[in-house]
Formats: sequence, structure tokens, C-alpha cells
Amino acid sequence: MNKKSFLVGLILVILAIVIMAFISMSGSRPVCQEGDIDCLNNNDDEMETQIPVVSETKQISSSISEYQNAELGFSLKYPSDWKKEEANAGVTFIIPVDETQVSTVATLQAAVQVLPGTCAFPPVTTIKDRETVKVGDKSFNMISMDNTVQGRVYFNRMYSLQSGSICYMFSFASISANPTTKGLTGSNVTQAQNNNKAITASADKNFTDMVKSFGFVKGAEGVDETKVK
Repeated sequence: MNKKSFLVGLILVILAIVIMAFISMSGSRPVCQEGDIDCLNNNDDEMETQIPVVSETKQISSSISEYQNAELGFSLKYPSDWKKEEANAGVTFIIPVDETQVSTVATLQAAVQVLPGTCAFPPVTTIKDRETVKVGDKSFNMISMDNTVQGRVYFNRMYSLQSGSICYMFSFASISANPTTKGLTGSNVTQAQNNNKAITASADKNFTDMVKSFGFVKGAEGVDETKVK
């Protein structure tokens, strides 16, 4: 391997790590502690305060669920078998891989991040596709990347939507290992490679459908503290 090829490979590996870190932000909300300025004190017997539900998930059909987050201001539909992991700035979905098929898909993830400022994709060295996707009155920018580094196949697709001073960033990532590292040989290698492509393509389509189902949600209005007695 010459120096140029090594540097290109290194850049692609770093890029994949950055994108995976970007879409894998997850965690629970901090517990409201007594004395915090944002906490609601419901110890007063003379006044009952209801804490609004900021996110909810409901079943739309046998295979589709809808996620709504009033605090972050959006809703979307996604396959019900995707595992949801919420974070303060968005939500990540872990996409299951059919283990009955011969494949080496190691990671399938989709995520939505709500970020302040102007939308900007991570800097990349190679872009497979770039386009603007119109859905109703919304205009999404899209890029996709497809690279192979040291036998691993990386596929990423990202959409962005600017709404005022807020950027909604949608990310999909697929990582497939080299079949030979999993002990596959002969025709099983070809079968795994074909299944990897089919599994990734199916998840990618579901991801794009999720993005197209995106809608804005208006959160519940707060109570004017000057009028609370």
C-alpha cells in the first residue's frame, strides 16, 4: 500500500468514526433534583401542577409506530421493530438485523438530531450522491457515502432540514464486516455480500421513508408565572 492509499484509507476510517459518533448520541434525561431552577415543585397542596409529556410513541399500524417529541418540536413514523433510544438533542434508532440470513452486517442505525445554527454536513472526501429532496413544503438536502476500508463496507446517508435557526439532521449508517473474518468461505461469501447489500438497502429505504414522514409539532404553551396564585 502506497502512502497516498494509506492516507485515503485513514481519512475514511476517521470519517466513519465521526459519523457513527454523531448519530449515536444517546442517553436519558437528567433527573429533576429539588432546588433546580427548572424543576416543578408540586409540594404545595393548594396547587397541583401537571408535568407535560414531552415525547410519546404510539402504534399506527401492525408494523409502523409514530414518535412525537413536543420539546424538540417534531414527529416521524418508523418501523415498530426499531429500538428507540432518546437523548436530550434527539433520538437514535437501532435497526435489527435478520439473524436467519447469512450476512455480516454489524451495525445499522438511524438518528435525528436537533441542533442550533445552520445545517452543515461533516466534511467528507468522497460523496456518492448529493441532491435536494422536496417533500410537500419541506426541502431536504441529502448526501450519501459508500466506502470500503480494510475489508469493512461503510454506507452513510444524511439529510438536513433548516427551520429558522434550528437544523434537523437525519443520519443513517451501515457497517458490514469482511465475510472472511466471520469464517465464511466459498459460496457463503458471495451470499453474505449479496445479503449485506439487500439488508442495507431495505434499512436505507425505511430510513428515507422516516425522513419523508417528518413533521413539526408545536409544544404545549407554558403558564404565565405572574398569573399563578
